[in-house]
Amino acid sequence: MDEIAKEVDARGLNCPLPILKAKKGLAELQSGQLLRVLCTDAGSVRDFQAFATQTGNELVDQQTVDDEFIHVLRRR
Repeated sequence: MDEIAKEVDARGLNCPLPILKAKKGLAELQSGQLLRVLCTDAGSVRDFQAFATQTGNELVDQQTVDDEFIHVLRRR
């Protein structure tokens, strides 16, 4: 996987805040750069899948580590 260009900490936030923070983070990146989003909201797994489909940004990776959900998006 490429180097993460930016990381957004959305832990403790519930939908739709992690998506909004991700959107803001992606806006600061160049096309092709990676954004990692850290979440504690279990619903974020489905939310980020839908977000990627709707926006055309690639969902490169999703992981669950303990009670955290890690999403990696590639800016289109």
